[in-house]
Amino acid sequence: MKFTFTCKKVPLNDSIKEYAEKKISKLDKYFREEAEAFVIFSVEKRNRCLVEVTLRGADGTLYRASCEDSDGDMRSAIDEAASFIDRKIRKNKTRLAKNLRSDALVSDVPAEFDIDEEREFEVVRTKHFAVKPMSVEEAILQMNLLGHSFFVFRNMDDGALSIVYARKQGGYGVIETDDKA
Repeated sequence: MKFTFTCKKVPLNDSIKEYAEKKISKLDKYFREEAEAFVIFSVEKRNRCLVEVTLRGADGTLYRASCEDSDGDMRSAIDEAASFIDRKIRKNKTRLAKNLRSDALVSDVPAEFDIDEEREFEVVRTKHFAVKPMSVEEAILQMNLLGHSFFVFRNMDDGALSIVYARKQGGYGVIETDDKA
C-alpha cells in the first residue's frame, strides 16, 4: 500500500506515521492490487486529534473514514478510522463484489471476518421538486431555512446542477456537476 501523509496544525511524528502504516496496511488484504492511502492528521481546539483516512483501490473506488479523539491520542483516532473502514468493507463485501470488477476486491476473505450484510437498499420516499437557478449563498440560505444537511440547485453562474452541504467540521461544501442546462 502506498501512503501519503498530510499534517494540519500538528508536526508529523515518525512513530505516529509508522503506527498509521502498520494499522492501515492490515486493510491491504482486501485488495488484489496495490491501494493508495491518504492520511490527514490535524489537531483542533481543546487538543482534539482528528485523523481522516482515504483509501483508493486500483479501480478508483474510495473508502473514507474521519475519526477524532478528544483525549489527544492520535493512535486511538488511527485505530478507530482503520476499524471503521474495515467494518464498511466487510459489511458491504457482497455488494462491492457485484458492483466492482471481479478482481478489484479479494473475495476469499476468511469466514471469521463475515458480518451480517445490510438488507437491500430500500427507497422509502421519493420527492420531486423544481431545481431553480440561484447563487451558492442563496442555496446555503435555503438549506439552512429548511433544516437540511444538503440542498440541490442549479448554479446561476454556469447553469450546472450543484449541491451545497454542511460539513461536520464546520463551514459548507459545494459539489459541482458537469451537467449544463
